[in-house]
Amino acid sequence: MPPTATVPGMDTRPSPPFGTVLTAVLTPFDEGGAVDYGVFWKLIRHLADNGTDGVVVTGTTGEAPALSKPEKIALYKAAIEAAGDRLKVIAGTGTYNTTESIALSEQAAAVGVHGLMAVTPYYSRPPQQGLVKHFRAVADATDLPLMLYNIPSRTGRLIEVPTLVELAGHDKIIAVKDAVGDHEYTSRAISELPEGFAVYSGDDARTKDIIYAGGVGVVSVAAHFVGPQIQKLIAAVIEENHDEANRIQDALMPIFQALFIEPSPMPLKAGMAALWESVGEPRLPLVPAADETTEQVKGGYEAAQAV
Repeated sequence: MPPTATVPGMDTRPSPPFGTVLTAVLTPFDEGGAVDYGVFWKLIRHLADNGTDGVVVTGTTGEAPALSKPEKIALYKAAIEAAGDRLKVIAGTGTYNTTESIALSEQAAAVGVHGLMAVTPYYSRPPQQGLVKHFRAVADATDLPLMLYNIPSRTGRLIEVPTLVELAGHDKIIAVKDAVGDHEYTSRAISELPEGFAVYSGDDARTKDIIYAGGVGVVSVAAHFVGPQIQKLIAAVIEENHDEANRIQDALMPIFQALFIEPSPMPLKAGMAALWESVGEPRLPLVPAADETTEQVKGGYEAAQAV
């Protein structure tokens, strides 16, 4: 347990609005490079059977920048059909274009998703007030709850704590996926955010620390393989069973690390082909992972079976 962490009581930790373990689901492609909706449908059902409470569709792991808008809408429809009443479906609708983000959010809402996720606008690196106006515009576009996605390593812009607190005042903005990679930032944000606002880990390896600090769950890549084990990890932290949490974390770290040896979702797709079934190669500009990466994912999966 990190020395700076605090463990909120059950009466103070927010309820997870979308579930505890959300899988940032990959997008399968067939041999011709088209989206394979049949494999996607099967994957959603597989995740529902293996520790996933909800899926984030067309996020980073789903190769959103390489998908067309019609493909994204078709994936939302397929996810809803496959999930039934077993999973929450969250659509990743954020882009660096506010107008396009609004339009995609409206279309996702129209097909019946349960929530939206909007990443910080990338490339343009807007100022903090630009972030406020962008996210509020997306939130105002539908009646759905919105999760922000704070990942400065990919976007070039951090949602600063005062900005996050300001955005949390919007009645539709109810959560953030924290992939900042800074425990001090996360602890400060959790301490200053309004009661009921949910913080999800956006990095499998930091899930334990973020839950200790008051987070509610994780948007996970590794849950493609180890969803039940991640559920056990989070439960151990919330129950303050520190030795068990540390044991599970140690067993899961090899797969957490292996999935990011190369740019995600390259290792994930290679691992799924080896351990589940083929989900196709990534679309350019991503490329297939190295054989050595596949072996490390397989080794991490084997280590995780000790949980």
